[in-house]
Amino acid sequence: MNEMISTTILLILIMDPLGNLPIVMSILKHLTPKRRIFVLLREMIIALGIMIFFLLAGEKTLSILDLKAETVSIAGGIILFLIAIKMIFPDEQKNDKKTDLTEPFLVPLAIPLVAGPSLLATLMLLSHQYSNQILTLSLSLFIAWSTTVCVLLLSDVFLKFLGPKGVNALERLMGLILIMLSTQMFLDGITTWCKL
Repeated sequence: MNEMISTTILLILIMDPLGNLPIVMSILKHLTPKRRIFVLLREMIIALGIMIFFLLAGEKTLSILDLKAETVSIAGGIILFLIAIKMIFPDEQKNDKKTDLTEPFLVPLAIPLVAGPSLLATLMLLSHQYSNQILTLSLSLFIAWSTTVCVLLLSDVFLKFLGPKGVNALERLMGLILIMLSTQMFLDGITTWCKL
C-alpha cells in the first residue's frame, strides 16, 4: 500500500499538472470552452494509452537489455533528480513561445507535456523494478493520470486562485519533494549494489 501511494505521488510529480497549467491554457486559449474540454480529454486519453504501453512493455525491454534492479534504481534516481532540478529552476523561455492557433493533436499536449520522455522512462524503470506488481502500478498510473486530468480541466480555477506566482511556488515545492524521492531511489540502488 505504501509503495502504491509513493508511486502515485511520484508519477503525479513527474506529470507536473500545476507546472503545465500556463502552457495548456496558452495552447487551448483560442478554442471555445466546449471544444477546449473535448481536445484536452482526447489528448489525455492518447497520453494514457502511450503510458500504459510503456508500462507493460518496459519490463520486457529492460530484461532484453539484461539490466539489474539496482542499476535501474540508480538510473531512475538520477533521471528524477534532473527532472526535479528543472522544476525548481524552470526554463524561463518555455512559456514565451508563440501560440500556435491550430488545434493540437498528439503534440504537444499528449507528448511531451503529459507523457514526456522522463515519465515514459520512469514507467519502464518501475515496471522492471516491480515486475510482479503491474496491476498496482497500473492503478497508480491511472490515479496519477486522473489527478492530472482534473487539475488541467480546472486550469482556469487554479490560475485564478493561485495566480502565476502561486503556481510557480507549488511547482518548486513539488520539485523539492521529487528531489527527496529521487535521492531515496538512488540510495536504495547503491545499498543493494554494495550488498552484492
